[in-house]
Amino acid sequence: MALSISAVVLLAIIVFLLIRKSGLKAVHAFVCMLLGFYLASSSIAPTIKTLTTNVAGMLGGIKF
Repeated sequence: MALSISAVVLLAIIVFLLIRKSGLKAVHAFVCMLLGFYLASSSIAPTIKTLTTNVAGMLGGIKF
């Protein structure tokens, strides 16, 4: 059975858990979110997208 989870949903769950368990404050999460928006509009965005796509492909290819 293959399970597909969006990276946005996965990152949102991680941030939620960090806020609840590790003491990450909402302001810190907001700053991280702003950083993501600025990175998405920068010239490095295609490189980051390619890197994450390649890593996801490698992880998806692992057989258990």
